[in-house]
Amino acid sequence: MASETGDMGSTGDTAGTGDTDGSYDLKSNRILATLPQPARDRLRPHLEPVELVVGDVLYRPGERIDAVYFPVIGVCSIVTDLEGPTVEVATVGDEGMVGLPVFLGVATSTERTLCQVPGRALRMGADRFRHEIALLDGQLQQALQRFTQSMFTQLARNAACIRGHRTHQRCARWLLMTADRMHSERFELTQKFLAQMLAVRRSSVSEVAGALAADGCIEYSRGTITILDRDRLQAHACSCYHVIRDTLDAALPPHADTL
Repeated sequence: MASETGDMGSTGDTAGTGDTDGSYDLKSNRILATLPQPARDRLRPHLEPVELVVGDVLYRPGERIDAVYFPVIGVCSIVTDLEGPTVEVATVGDEGMVGLPVFLGVATSTERTLCQVPGRALRMGADRFRHEIALLDGQLQQALQRFTQSMFTQLARNAACIRGHRTHQRCARWLLMTADRMHSERFELTQKFLAQMLAVRRSSVSEVAGALAADGCIEYSRGTITILDRDRLQAHACSCYHVIRDTLDAALPPHADTL
């Protein structure tokens, strides 16, 4: 995986990435958590624990997808590289799988996917994944179908949100979604990725983050976001936050250990 690390750097803090013990519990990923224990036991030998490092590119347009990833903590970003800016179109955390084209029968990616917030994942070779899909009696397929539907909702809301909601509303929504995925109110976030998420110039990032900080919602320092008042931040967020979260929770309920 090639690195494309953002400009604000890392603080070296590991808050939100989980402890070493249990970090790769299959139930830490909501797709895998829906499977019965025998199905998880079957998949376990084929799932390789990997670190997700900020800026690491998982897929590039036109390249063959060799593996799929089930994040257990962290956030991966799916971006479209336009002639000028790079725009984020969707994100995936511990609720899903990175490499959805393989499930849909496509061997290559049309967009670029990279790690946006550091964490950990379970990786499976694409050929092994196709093999297991065919053998698990529809259990994994059904979970992935529900996740696919939730991704359609996210894509639709993201497209409408960029045109219909103000920048600070979209920023608040994205920060809340990231905190949910990290199971922490503190996480690393580069200025580069925040600008991609908002589809704005980097010069606008400080203004937006500064406004939320001035209102007591967040603290943004040295590439690290800390949510200080979640209720206040939710008041700033657009309705897309609840629509996306509720759709996902209906499709793949959070595991009891994460509630």
